[in-house]
Amino acid sequence: MDLSIIIVSWNVQEKLRANLSALFKSEGNFTFEVFVVDNNSSDESVAMVAKEFPVVKLINNSDNYGFSRANNQAIKSASGKFILLLNPDMQVEADTLFQTVSWAQKNRQATVIGCKLINDKQEIIKQVRRFPKFCDQLAVTLKIPHFIPGIINHYLYSDFDYSLASRVDSIRGAFFLINRENYQKISGQIFPLLDERYFIWFEEVDFCREVYKLGGEVWYTPVAQCLDYVGASFSQISRSRGQQYFSDSMLKYFQKWEKAWKYLILKIVWSCLRIFI
Repeated sequence: MDLSIIIVSWNVQEKLRANLSALFKSEGNFTFEVFVVDNNSSDESVAMVAKEFPVVKLINNSDNYGFSRANNQAIKSASGKFILLLNPDMQVEADTLFQTVSWAQKNRQATVIGCKLINDKQEIIKQVRRFPKFCDQLAVTLKIPHFIPGIINHYLYSDFDYSLASRVDSIRGAFFLINRENYQKISGQIFPLLDERYFIWFEEVDFCREVYKLGGEVWYTPVAQCLDYVGASFSQISRSRGQQYFSDSMLKYFQKWEKAWKYLILKIVWSCLRIFI
């Protein structure tokens, strides 16, 4: 099997249907399998997949396990040489999968690969990020970019050229291709698992940083593109819940990767914000 595609879905039945329909219209000489891991959706997503896409390997969870844990469930059963983590609100073009896999096969130095993402207005989604640092994440926490937008330009890699293939720090987890052989070579692990301490957010950044720690590389390539509707599942939760997920993941990231004082200051700031806002 050339490619295993893993989609973690939650209450986005119509977007998921469009996603799967596009996948099975893919062109090119390669083989692939598709997993859908449903995180206890309350709509008819599970029934729709079972009825309309019987070839899909469906995992129906009794609870919402979050992004990392749900992806890992399917990763442990994947047989592809490459593993693609694909958000449910994505829509590939006919040649997206073939072009991305072909590029990955020719660029074996890349452990993780992302392609060009566009929104429904055909605008490029600026997905490439540098690894989070204390000052830029403190600015994000305090919402300083609302008043001084340029303060996190370095973190956002605002001058990145999306027309060129480039080695980068991290890419968006919405379309996240992993070279399984490469990962196994640098890590000694059979399965490229995500850190399950993250429920949502920062898990793909964490994985990219782990790749670099092990001696691998992360690459962006514009040879293929994918339509990204951005946050269809996430838009269904409250703003306060979303902020809770974000802050928890940020703190876990800094606790794991940065000096203790940086983690402690961010933790204090988030604690104060929860009290006074």
